[in-house]
Amino acid sequence: MTQLDDVGSLLRHAHTAAVLTWVYVAGFGLATVPVAVFLLRRGRLPVFAGLFESYGGPWSARLPPRTFALLLMAFLIVTLVAAWAAWLVWKGSKAGAALALIILPIEAIFWIGFALPVPWLIGVARAVFIALAWKSLG
Repeated sequence: MTQLDDVGSLLRHAHTAAVLTWVYVAGFGLATVPVAVFLLRRGRLPVFAGLFESYGGPWSARLPPRTFALLLMAFLIVTLVAAWAAWLVWKGSKAGAALALIILPIEAIFWIGFALPVPWLIGVARAVFIALAWKSLG
């Protein structure tokens, strides 16, 4: 394997981290908008597939709908920052990778407050792929 092959492999790791981030943002970040609208109109969270309340974690039980909707919008902003960091990672930016890693703990606070189990798995995978790609980033 040549050095060029190594760099290509490392860049694939960066691209994988970026795609994982964008999928997560599309599924969990952008979804906050209709959930917040539903909450503000009806005073309760929507139920996902008849199984559980969307974003129905410890914060939803303790906070009034308006405050909870603001937290949903704050999470949207955090995930949009993660998406931007992913774009920078896709372009080979080490600063973007650092931002992606720095924002993960902030995202995790929301994952706990909203009781979101899936983003934990995606977050770990994102961090691993960024670590694997770190040498190739400039």
